[in-house]
Amino acid sequence: MTAFGNDKRSTKAPEPCIFIIFGATGDLTSRKLLPALYNLARENLLPSNFACVGFARREKSNESFRAEMKDAINQFSRVKPIDEEIWKRFEQQIYYHRSEFDSEEGYSSLKQTLATLDQQWGTKGNRVFYLSTPPSYFPDIVQKLKNHDLIYNVNEVKDKWSRIIIEKPFGHDLKSALSLQKDLTSHLDESQIYRIDHYLGKETVQNLLVFRFANPVFEFQWNNRNIDNVQITLSEEIGIGTRGKFFEEAGMLRDIVQNHMMQLLSILAMEPPTSLSAEAIHDEKVKVLQSIRPFLEKDFDKHTVRGQYGPGIINGQEVKGYRQENDVNPNSNVETYVALQFFIDNWRWAGVPFYLRAGKRLPKRLTEIVVTYKKAPGFAFEQSGKEINPNRIVIRIQPDEGISLNINCKVPGQNTQLQPVKMDFRYGSYFEATPPEAYERLIWDCLAGDSTLFARDDEVLESWKLLTPILDYWQSVKPEFPNYPSGSWGPIEADRMLLTSGRDWRVL
Repeated sequence: MTAFGNDKRSTKAPEPCIFIIFGATGDLTSRKLLPALYNLARENLLPSNFACVGFARREKSNESFRAEMKDAINQFSRVKPIDEEIWKRFEQQIYYHRSEFDSEEGYSSLKQTLATLDQQWGTKGNRVFYLSTPPSYFPDIVQKLKNHDLIYNVNEVKDKWSRIIIEKPFGHDLKSALSLQKDLTSHLDESQIYRIDHYLGKETVQNLLVFRFANPVFEFQWNNRNIDNVQITLSEEIGIGTRGKFFEEAGMLRDIVQNHMMQLLSILAMEPPTSLSAEAIHDEKVKVLQSIRPFLEKDFDKHTVRGQYGPGIINGQEVKGYRQENDVNPNSNVETYVALQFFIDNWRWAGVPFYLRAGKRLPKRLTEIVVTYKKAPGFAFEQSGKEINPNRIVIRIQPDEGISLNINCKVPGQNTQLQPVKMDFRYGSYFEATPPEAYERLIWDCLAGDSTLFARDDEVLESWKLLTPILDYWQSVKPEFPNYPSGSWGPIEADRMLLTSGRDWRVL
């Protein structure tokens, strides 16, 4: 059975097409995109009529590009070593096209190349354009694709299709997101735009819908009558590495919170969709984002915390602070840590705080969701001085994907001592298989025309509408950075934000 053999959500199968990667000599192509395509080919999930074209500025031949991609697949594929028989066919479907992103001649020759490949591979004129480039190139690339009839008007062309995949960030704030959306939709229908967020392709995130809506034992209690608080943590041990220039313009709120974490929040809190169609699921996610209580000026210091790591110790090794990293301003005020408190003002979640935190140079790498239930009354146990821990559901997205449930049990013996125990499920050990990489799932869905696991325009804009005022406020107030040492769980203010209501951060 294939990796997606039991998935009934996608009603279509991938159709013949050519997959064109802009920025094909970049890190994303070698680490993620080509290994994903190879693994799809290995599991017979690519259409038989398929070709891949790398579009970039460096001089390369088809042969040299194929050799580089083979090395990359051998290094980064989840299944190693490469299967030579599969590669022998797959490499013949890989091509390289050299051009500048703003060259009219380059797009004209690309059109000719794609027409030739249509004849050779029977790809019927269908196109997926993956823009693995800085976002500043998106409008110009789309404009030139349109000028050369490489993307089609969905209302006029019915016998073939074209789609665009774009990587985050989807704008820098609300104004730039609106501008980008205007540029894209002047040439594309929204149905042709696939905004990829690799977190949505992770197996555990996909299973959130199943966990909630296929298990009434949890869904019937998924509300403010039973749940005390919800926490989402995205923690990284690493610093910013070679991404100094990028991070100086982005920061943690833009890089992680606005996309990955807001998507997780909306899936966790959404109402049951009327169907598993992309539109029905997107509609419910947008309702969540629209229901989040906007921040007032008096709330910024109370419900938002930012931080920047200083020198410290990670895994026994001394590491430098953010301001000492390469390509970083020595007086930088860019945040490497964010903690936020949200309230969702609807019937299901009224009064339940949602806590989000994301940071670099924290003690360990993990992404997890902790749902803490209200404490049971337990009068008899409390009278005997026994503490009753609240039940918790922990959803681990990475590493060691799985779900655990913490419950209270009696310790064996002649006593009434209680002890929390953990009922643990892990995907890898239970199914005895390595789950597909997120990019495999997402590329396959785009080829099939399923946008469920991609971000829709109104999701992006609602998220920016909520978070842009925080960015504006932070811009007007100078922080005291650095305010947490590497290897710690962040600034003390983040702990205080929860302590005021008698809560604390949970990492289980």
